[in-house]
Amino acid sequence: MSTPTQKLSDAGVSIWLDDLSRERLSSGNLDELIENRNVVGVTTNPTIFAQALSQGDAYDEQMKELAQAGADVEDAVFTVTTDDVRDACDVFATIYDATQGVDGRVSIEVDPRLAHKADDTVAMAQRLHESVGRENVMIKIPATEAGLEPIAATLAAGISVNVTLIFSLERYRAVINAFMVGLERALENGHDLSKIHSVASFFVSRVDAEVDKQLESIGTDEALGLKGKAGLANARLAYQVYEEAFSTERWKRLEEAGAQPQRPLWASTGTKDPAYSDTMYVTGLVVQNTVNTMPEKTLEATADHAEITGDTVSGTYDQAEADINALEKVGVSYNDVVEKLETEGIKKFEDSWEELLDTVSSALRQ
Repeated sequence: MSTPTQKLSDAGVSIWLDDLSRERLSSGNLDELIENRNVVGVTTNPTIFAQALSQGDAYDEQMKELAQAGADVEDAVFTVTTDDVRDACDVFATIYDATQGVDGRVSIEVDPRLAHKADDTVAMAQRLHESVGRENVMIKIPATEAGLEPIAATLAAGISVNVTLIFSLERYRAVINAFMVGLERALENGHDLSKIHSVASFFVSRVDAEVDKQLESIGTDEALGLKGKAGLANARLAYQVYEEAFSTERWKRLEEAGAQPQRPLWASTGTKDPAYSDTMYVTGLVVQNTVNTMPEKTLEATADHAEITGDTVSGTYDQAEADINALEKVGVSYNDVVEKLETEGIKKFEDSWEELLDTVSSALRQ
């Protein structure tokens, strides 16, 4: 019997785990998920590392060594996280080779406090890339307006990028442009374009969480009838943008030079409302050339009972647009929602980073 995760992979969706810890690496759990759950990549963030460090004793020995060496908290965070990512890259090396670099990827994020500092973001991206020292690492850069130039500059230096925190279709178009600008510069710089990969992380469940809250506040039958539709509609329209952008003459020129398209990545795919199916952001976004990065709970739910019936995105664009337009009619502003989510997203990233610094600081003291 073909499992749901196998069917998802067969439909062209790469499954990446949204989690990493030293315990997961040393116990062989990550290898098991590759073997039994079709996991072909990993994404990380500061919250994930903070949780990993606060549970169990896997980091105690290294923390002791770093404390004895007089490492400050920023250096300790950098060392610990890049060590884990390097080891995970090695676990995925075979998949990376087998897929010519499309999968087998491990993402690590720049310090989110740099989200509005272009030069510092580029410098940290290069430092992370060099420190991990593996071809299959991807550097996560938030898609703020100030992040667009660092995204292009990092790609131009031959470094693969996971563009994170995308909510709006307009910003997504700007991200695709930054990706192509980066590849055009990389080509001028003499880099092999086939080695430079990118994903564009479109956040899904957070859109519903915010929109649903506003719909409940409006409270009419018409408004309440739109609950749970915005996240999927927004992501499906993003895929339409992807199809359009990667069929242009500009893209074809880059493709002829060896470039691979920047795949849409569905992020924030764990449902936040218990009334919704726990696999709705998986089964509703099945389409080729995409990535779905799942927390373990969503991955296990998918493996257990997701019904994968083939492409659920192509041919949905008219309905998706109607759903977004219907929100405006009942008084929910799409532009206000996506702007609020980006602002909150950066704040959440920064809070997570502070949490990580606090966790490591406490471990160093102990």
